[in-house]
Amino acid sequence: MAKIGINIATGSLQQDEIIVGIDLGTTNSLVAILHPDTKKPIALKEHNSSSLVPSVVHFDAFGNVTVGEAAKAFLIAEPQNTIFSAKRLMGKSYNDVKQNASFFSYKVIDDNTENLVKVQVGNKFYSPVDLSSFVLKELKQRAEHILKTPVNKAVITVPAYFNDAQRQATRDAGKLAGLDVLRIVNEPTAASLAYGLGLHKDEEKAIAVYDLGGGTFDISILKISNGIFEVLSTNGDTYLGGDDFDNAIVKYWLQQSGLNEDELKQNKEFAQAIRLKAEEAKIYLSSNEAFESQLNGDKLIITRKIFENLVQPLVDTTISCCTSALKDAGLLTKDIDVTVMVGGSTRMPIVKESISKFFGKPVNDTVNPDEVVALGAAIQADILAGNNKDVLLLDITPLSLGIETMGGLMDVLIPRNSKIPNKAARQYTTHKDGQSGMKISVYQGERDMVKDNRKLAEFNLTGIPGMPAGLPKVEVSFLINADGILVVKAKELRSGIEQSIQVKAQQDLSDEALEKMLLDSITHAKEDIATRALVEARTEGEQLLETTEKFIQKNATYLSKEEMMQTASAMQALQLAITMDDKDLIHTKAKELNDISRPYAERVMDHAISLAMKGKAV
Repeated sequence: MAKIGINIATGSLQQDEIIVGIDLGTTNSLVAILHPDTKKPIALKEHNSSSLVPSVVHFDAFGNVTVGEAAKAFLIAEPQNTIFSAKRLMGKSYNDVKQNASFFSYKVIDDNTENLVKVQVGNKFYSPVDLSSFVLKELKQRAEHILKTPVNKAVITVPAYFNDAQRQATRDAGKLAGLDVLRIVNEPTAASLAYGLGLHKDEEKAIAVYDLGGGTFDISILKISNGIFEVLSTNGDTYLGGDDFDNAIVKYWLQQSGLNEDELKQNKEFAQAIRLKAEEAKIYLSSNEAFESQLNGDKLIITRKIFENLVQPLVDTTISCCTSALKDAGLLTKDIDVTVMVGGSTRMPIVKESISKFFGKPVNDTVNPDEVVALGAAIQADILAGNNKDVLLLDITPLSLGIETMGGLMDVLIPRNSKIPNKAARQYTTHKDGQSGMKISVYQGERDMVKDNRKLAEFNLTGIPGMPAGLPKVEVSFLINADGILVVKAKELRSGIEQSIQVKAQQDLSDEALEKMLLDSITHAKEDIATRALVEARTEGEQLLETTEKFIQKNATYLSKEEMMQTASAMQALQLAITMDDKDLIHTKAKELNDISRPYAERVMDHAISLAMKGKAV
């Protein structure tokens, strides 16, 4: 930010450029800056109003847009024209959200299950990027009004589990709102920065950041050492948050009144009204034992005990994520020095108590859980502006990234939980003579076979000069930038031809798929290792058959009839072994073929060398 002048008359910041930190949340969003005098992060708000801007967008009959508290008023009156929780749709296909379609009181379009979601309002269609851009534009204008200066640069936070498509969508939304998004930062990382203030340089701590917001849950295990924030592991659920706690109350009330969930689909006004009542009940029960209200003349009653029984499975889900994150970080609960609570949903006593019990110590919630992420984003903005040289951030990638190699194997270039930004490169070659192209297929996941992983992108490296198999050297490099967006490049080193692609996945993983990927990698580990070994054996066997065949075609005159017969027999035996599911048999038959061919291969080689030494062309 460099030096900032203060206008004495208005007390406003005066500066050509200011970088703000933005927490683009599912339920609420807010904007923060580092105060020029105190050097402490502050959430921007007017007078005694809240710093939170509800992430709600309303469209009137003329297409005019209202955002925030004013839009929230239309949730009951005009539910079909009022969009909430749009962040849950970021980078998603209809397939990902169709099971939860009744949750949305507006129209989510199912035009093609593989396409990204669109929302219909009247006769207009909006993408989640459009909807998020309206929220960001509102935050930008709010900041400009409070600071009395243009705001064009921002750091925006996202859940740690957002994939490339969702991060790119967030960046695109910022661009649409007129913001230059300097950095996309994981929410737990931002929160750790807010809590990391005041740590001594010689202090070392392991921190668990438990972030339960309106729509997403993240747990990050961080290590702070010598002013460096290092994310050891992350875990979470992109579809678990305060909204689900509200839904649990709604379902309970529907059961009590003898209604089913179809009523919510048929009557959108009722759906919104009961959802808002449930949210009110949840907040009230954090400090009271029972909630009682009325809706359309019907009594709505719920006690804290009933509520806690209803949501215990949700809390348990977050705890199992914590267990996984600790395992990935190689730590035990006793190794965690501080547990930081982030997100408004962590105010619920059941959450605080359960997490305190799990980690074996009281949780730390001294910073406003609603504001902590935005405050951390403001600190990150200050770091980017070059004003804070003491802090270094390291983030991680939640799933392994690699390419498909022969036999459909996954060759991992950047393993899961690697630090980002990161780059890795590996050399590959052709397996056919004169091969002029190579298909580069990029996958994400933990399994050994690409068919069990998630395909992110594919491109062809063409124009490889005609060379014998094994001679071209193709270097495939992966570069994950600070936003977690992947750039894949393939370059043939001898000729210099290259091709690159920015990986922008077309759809996000469903929650079940994400959990399944990590779980499957563990439950199928033994089977996967065996499969990989078999595939590798087959690939090696096929390559041996191919090279032997080529050698014989070229040098048949140097082989005896008996050698030809033995070779043909051994090749047939290897060919048969390759069709069977026995890697050991394949290795055995390959060795037998090698043993037969080695003597005459050496003989032919010796002959070629002696001819070359005599100066004759080979």
